[in-house]
Amino acid sequence: MGAEFVQLSLTPILIGILAAIACALPGNFLILRRQALIGDAISHVVLPGIVVAFIVTGTITTWPMLIGAAGAAVVAVIIIEAIRRVGRIEPGAAMGVVFTALFAAGVLLLEQTDTSGVHLDVEHALYGNLESLIWFSAEGWGSLLDPQALAGLPPELFRMAAAAFIIGVLTIIFWRPLKISTFDEGFAGAVGVPTTIFSLGLVIAAAVAAVAAFDAVGSIIVIAMFICPPAAARLMTNRLEIQVLWSIVFATLSAIIGYVLAGYGPLWIGRDHAVSAAGMIATVSGIILALACLFAPHRARIGAPKEG
Repeated sequence: MGAEFVQLSLTPILIGILAAIACALPGNFLILRRQALIGDAISHVVLPGIVVAFIVTGTITTWPMLIGAAGAAVVAVIIIEAIRRVGRIEPGAAMGVVFTALFAAGVLLLEQTDTSGVHLDVEHALYGNLESLIWFSAEGWGSLLDPQALAGLPPELFRMAAAAFIIGVLTIIFWRPLKISTFDEGFAGAVGVPTTIFSLGLVIAAAVAAVAAFDAVGSIIVIAMFICPPAAARLMTNRLEIQVLWSIVFATLSAIIGYVLAGYGPLWIGRDHAVSAAGMIATVSGIILALACLFAPHRARIGAPKEG
């Protein structure tokens, strides 16, 4: 049983956890800045960037995909800002228009592109391929100490671990200016914090998380993880430090419980087939948020947070 778990389930669960944490970390600050839809927009606009990168290069290797998706995210932010300023419309409306239009354009491009030789289609864009990220060379827990077996780990695990590590380290390094600019942008500017740079950096961090997670887990998990764990954590505490820790806990629980329920839940109720791991992980994150809305100690709080 242990050997089967290590080979079939360990790496998908780890990738799911890392993707969830990488998205939840910048999601905390986006939630507090009332910019949660930016994460949603980024998770949508990476699709046309990835498709364009495939059309140009003919491959779905890591760096072309990252560059294409990051470029699409930057273009989307520029278009959103232009629509907001020129059209003088509410930012949420501008984001909704842009990410819907770009995602639709990505789907159209995908349908008109010959992707028969690669694992890239609309279903893959939505749900990812988490269940297929199997560690074929593993033979049990001892494989964790076997260099030859470790060489056979899915590359998505290393990419997701690198993204989560970089975002975590940057969050720690720039914690104080991020915190100040999030809670009082006017004061942050007055004491010399470059608020525009930090706002752009936060969007870039969210884009990196979304791009790194896109191939493995698809856009559904990315959207859910940007919003649900941070929002649930926000209802648990008044302190940002504790909120971030809660969001990591909720993101981790969502990935583990969601993956287990996707694989074994249908069997427990007499069904024959598993369900989408991405869909179940997103569903569990939504259930955690719903429970936090009902039972969390700060569920009745209204307005901007006050740091103690």
